[in-house]
Amino acid sequence: MTHAGPAPAPSTASTASGSFVEWGAVLAGAFLAASISFVLLTFGTAIGLSATSSWPNSGASAKVLATLAVLWAMMQQIGAFMAGGYVAGRMRARWHEPTQHEVEFRDGLHGGLVWAVGIVIGAALALATAGAAAKTGIDVASKAAGMAASSSVEPMDAVLDSMLRPTTVAQATGAPAPPAGAAPAGTSASRGRAANTDETRSEMARILTNSVASGSLSDQNRNYLAQLVAQRSGLSQQEAERRVNEAFTAAREAADKARKGAILTGFVTAASLIISFGAAWWAAMRGGHHRDNSVPARFGFGRNRRSNVLAS
Repeated sequence: MTHAGPAPAPSTASTASGSFVEWGAVLAGAFLAASISFVLLTFGTAIGLSATSSWPNSGASAKVLATLAVLWAMMQQIGAFMAGGYVAGRMRARWHEPTQHEVEFRDGLHGGLVWAVGIVIGAALALATAGAAAKTGIDVASKAAGMAASSSVEPMDAVLDSMLRPTTVAQATGAPAPPAGAAPAGTSASRGRAANTDETRSEMARILTNSVASGSLSDQNRNYLAQLVAQRSGLSQQEAERRVNEAFTAAREAADKARKGAILTGFVTAASLIISFGAAWWAAMRGGHHRDNSVPARFGFGRNRRSNVLAS
């Protein structure tokens, strides 16, 4: 006596134990997205550097360049993931899904996997090339915009320069190296020259940084910094303390500006990644739709074929 029951479809049974994820299509789309993103970023960097100028009243302003840079970074990332998602959806093999909704979901999921793998590839490349590429980018940006704006200078260095600026030209030119017959070590003149050493500047920078982090400048640190400023600049103790207070305020403003910039960068990056995920998912579904309907993939369209292709 035989048992009657529904027999599974041969195609479904043969693939039930396998994976429904076409990793070849996913990797192809992810590498394509990473390559397109790299090319577009390089192209955008070249355009941004060409828009700067060391001459006054020429070239785009810093705010305009920053806005365009943010928009370009978002657009190139979204476009790159759309291209990668489309390729993954179009290259994915159909597994005889029961409904059209399941087809669209699996196509879109492959686009989401392109996004995920692309993010991992980008993070790995960023970590691997952080030393060389980041240094090269900083050098190029400093050479291009260093003379046009002071933004390429470290904020703390600018604060220290303002604090230790001498009041006379003689003090400024005599500080680096003592002339012949100068006062011996231990005198007030030698201490004034020593106050401008790298060790002293580093110590002053650490004091200001820790004070900004704690939210206040203690009287002990204020008096000590004022003594160093007075030795270097030739100011009175009262004037030196005023410079120290102004420098502390400037350091707090620079730290607050950096904090706001980091917050804005984080929000823009997160928004760009979320939009890129949706774009990759949608593009993968469109790629699957074109695959199922045998729509030719073209970079350009003829006048007589445009309406038919768009309608599909």
